[in-house]
This record gives sequence, structure tokens and C-alpha cells, in this order.
Amino acid sequence: MLQRFFKTDSDLGSLILRVVAGIVMFPHGAQKLLGWFGGYGFAGTMGYLTNVGIPTPIAFLVIIGESIGSIALIFGFFTRLSALGIGIIMIGAALVHAPNGFFINWAGTQQGEGYEYHILFIAISVVLFIKGGGKASVDSLIEEKLD
Repeated sequence: MLQRFFKTDSDLGSLILRVVAGIVMFPHGAQKLLGWFGGYGFAGTMGYLTNVGIPTPIAFLVIIGESIGSIALIFGFFTRLSALGIGIIMIGAALVHAPNGFFINWAGTQQGEGYEYHILFIAISVVLFIKGGGKASVDSLIEEKLD
């Protein structure tokens, strides 16, 4: 079972997807956990998420999933778990943003942001969950040790 969790191949596509996804997600997680990039930090984000009705354990997992999960994706460590967590977070975010329509609010003419970004991230997460971390991942090193 543990071998299946870490199993991956040396696919360059998985490497590109996980590194880019991790880099793109990292600022969002750093906003929530550390207050970087104009974010509110851990306490502010927990306060906001719980005030809008998200249970405390789920709010905590959102913050950890986006911050630690993005770093794990970059290194290809626990790729499937990180991709699953981020994918689930993006499903929730897509549902929240659904009333704003599909498109990102490029022109500032919408009430809020659409859900197209979230759909892309869900698709990337599904691919990484299926394929694993690919080339140059910590998961591949762990897989070798388990053989």
C-alpha cells in the first residue's frame, strides 16, 4: 500500500505540473499562513474562514493545505496527498466563486472572481493524484527505498 502511495514514473509532464502548481499556489498559502503578499496571516485567515461558517478544523486544513501542500508539490513530497488536498480546497473555492460566473475578473466589472482558475487547478490536482510526482520528486526517492 505504501509503495502505491509513492509510486511514480520519470515523467517530465508531472514534474512541470507539480512545480508550476506549487509555485502558483504558494503565495496563496503564504497569505493565509504567514501574512505575506498582503494576506492576513494564520489568525486573520482563521477568523475570517470561521466567521463565514467554515468549521475550525476545515479552516485549519485549508491554510495548511495551501501553504505546506504547495511546498510539498514543488519538491514532489507526498504528491498525491498534497494534490488531493489542494484539489478539494479548489472544489470548495469554485463553489464559493460560482455565483460570480466563469471568468476571472480581469476588467474589474464583475462583483467578484469567477471559478475558471479553480477548475484548472482541480484538473492539475487530478492528474497529479493519478500519476504521482514524476521526475526529480522526493516520492520517487522514497519509492526506490521501499523496493
